[in-house]
Amino acid sequence: MVGSFLNVVIHRLPMMMERQWQSEARAWLQSRGGNLDHAEEVQGPYNLVIPRSACPACGHRITALENIPLISYLFLRGKCASCGARISPQYPLVEMATALLSMAVVWHFGVTWVAAAALLLTWALIALTVIDLRTTLLPDVITLPLLWLGLVLNLGGLFTDATSSLLGAVFGYLSLWLVYHAFRLLTGKEGMGYGDFKLFAALGAWLGWQMLPLIILLSSLVGAVVGLVLIAVLGRDRNLPIPFGPYLAAAGWIALLWGDTIVQTYLGMLG
Repeated sequence: MVGSFLNVVIHRLPMMMERQWQSEARAWLQSRGGNLDHAEEVQGPYNLVIPRSACPACGHRITALENIPLISYLFLRGKCASCGARISPQYPLVEMATALLSMAVVWHFGVTWVAAAALLLTWALIALTVIDLRTTLLPDVITLPLLWLGLVLNLGGLFTDATSSLLGAVFGYLSLWLVYHAFRLLTGKEGMGYGDFKLFAALGAWLGWQMLPLIILLSSLVGAVVGLVLIAVLGRDRNLPIPFGPYLAAAGWIALLWGDTIVQTYLGMLG
């Protein structure tokens, strides 16, 4: 059920952001007496609740029986009940991933307040991952509250101490910010987006500065391997951007569950 809601967030939040940008652009043009003939007008309310979910091909309203997580997709054989248009496999995949990752979190932490907080982080990371894959956006409306929540929770030492949490947020943001500007000075290109800085800062706020090296190493390694495969095997244009947020999110989730074990094992190997 949570995965089903995350699908709504993944689909609608970028569209809500675009509508807001259009509205702000129209207001800015209007305030300066600009020509609004070619400015698209935002139509009606659109949020996570309104309007009801519908088939994008024919407009068929999704009924309650057609909206049961996983089961409805299998029963409908991945097609709209009205027009037969294909339903994206993203929907059952997100629902299944949410179920499996949530079970892993509760299995790891037990039925505790730590598990409840870890579930919130997990669900936010799932939404951010798929949004970034689809749009190359990491919405502030998710990353910034996630950062503040990590700082607040660690005032009570839920995952780390308050000082480590604060330093994690600061170093997480500044480290990627410095890399971004160094890369831009050297190449004249933007190597990543500001959403990546905020996500890394949020993970630092949740897990402490000690986990930042592990997260950046894991995410960079996997991102480099995937990027090389896409270029070498699939012939992807190397100038096309590859979203980095999903790799940060995956590495952050691994660090959430097994970060201490991985770090201690590595240090033990070094003697």
